[in-house]
Amino acid sequence: MFKILTISAFLGLLAIGLGAFGAHALKEILSTAELRSFQTAVFYQFIHVIMIFMIWAGQWFTEKQAKQLSYLFLIGIFFFSGSIYLIYLTEIDINTIWFVTPTGGLLFMIGWGYMFYIFLKKSTLNQKK
Repeated sequence: MFKILTISAFLGLLAIGLGAFGAHALKEILSTAELRSFQTAVFYQFIHVIMIFMIWAGQWFTEKQAKQLSYLFLIGIFFFSGSIYLIYLTEIDINTIWFVTPTGGLLFMIGWGYMFYIFLKKSTLNQKK
C-alpha cells in the first residue's frame, strides 16, 4: 500500500510542477490546442492521483480491489498523461506512440467501470439484507 501511495504522492507533486511549467514556460512554445492537450494530461493525472488516495483512505474496497484499482489508474496515468508529455516535451513523433494515449484512457475507463461494479455489487447485497 505505501509503495502505491508513495508513487501517487510523487505523481501528485509532478502534476503540480508540470501544470505550472505548462502554464508559464510552454505558453510561448505550444499552440493553444497543444497547451489545452497538455493541461488535460495534467488534469487527468491529478484527478487519478487523488482517486488513488481516496481508494486507500476509505473502507469501501478489499486490499486486492484497492490494488487492482490503483494499478489501473497508475498505468493509465503513465500511458495517457505520460504519452502526451512525451509528445509535447520531446521530439518524439506522435505517429510512433499514437496508440498509447487512448490505451491509457481505456485503462481509466476500466478502473472507473470496475469501481462502479464493486459499488453496484455491494449495493445489491445490502438491499438483500
